[in-house]
Amino acid sequence: MSTASPTPRRLARWLPASIGPAARRWGWANLVAQTGIVGTGGLVRLTGSGLGCPTWPRCTADSYVATAEMGIHGVIEFGNRLLTFVLVIIVIGLFLSVVRSRRDRPELFVLTILIGAGIPAQAVIGGISVWTQLKPYVVGLHFVVSVGLVALSTVVLFRIYGRPGPRALAVPGWFFGVTHLMSVAVTVTILVGIVTTGSGPHAGDAGAARNGLDSELLQHIHSWPAYLTLALTVVLLVAAQARRLPPLRWLWALLGVEVVQIVVGIVQARLGLPAFLVGAHMVLACVLTAAMVAVIMSLKQPVRRLDGSEPARVAETV
Repeated sequence: MSTASPTPRRLARWLPASIGPAARRWGWANLVAQTGIVGTGGLVRLTGSGLGCPTWPRCTADSYVATAEMGIHGVIEFGNRLLTFVLVIIVIGLFLSVVRSRRDRPELFVLTILIGAGIPAQAVIGGISVWTQLKPYVVGLHFVVSVGLVALSTVVLFRIYGRPGPRALAVPGWFFGVTHLMSVAVTVTILVGIVTTGSGPHAGDAGAARNGLDSELLQHIHSWPAYLTLALTVVLLVAAQARRLPPLRWLWALLGVEVVQIVVGIVQARLGLPAFLVGAHMVLACVLTAAMVAVIMSLKQPVRRLDGSEPARVAETV
């Protein structure tokens, strides 16, 4: 006697059975959206709309949506909140595109879960920033988590396109070490940049507090790890070009982003931090993060024996 398959099992048949075009599309959509929401968050801050919705999770004490009385600031802040639901839809799509492959590609399953967990965490941090009247360190934490989600999204996309299986180091040991030193410099650059922004004029609201630090001094300190990153990138690029190492194309991409980011940083400092350039600087920080992660991910490559079988023990990239 046969019985009908349970509804969840029947629905699962409609999902991709392997990592393919659907996962690639959702992976790109996720990375673009995670970067884009930083831009819209910057718009909220740079237009002074951080308290356009003065409470959370409601927009006002009596309404979950912006009202006409709140004006353009309410529209901007509420619009940014709505984008959270767009991210949720995209991450659900990404999850459904990899869930049937979780036994063969468990790393994609786990990373997607982590990205999904990051979205409500961001919403809560955003709520705390509103409750605390946009305290600069809370707002800064909001940006740190965004950068972390961009990094995770880049790893997911890189692994979606990559061949599954064991991976081995494909560069000299010194190259591996210098690359990770460069990643530390990138991290320090971004963190000091967040503190620098917390001392500057763009607080998100006219009454929001600043961290009280010397903004001009912090701008100089912020530039030091940025120039170190540029120097290390050039060193690695020359070596990768000479030896035709796998990270070569990603190092070119990283160098391009660094040059643009440095130019934007210098120009915005000399022009008195115009809002448009500050917003561009924030988005470029996420693009820089994605390029840096891509360089790291390309340090190791999938390997096979001559007979096509996988080696018994090969270091796996994280």
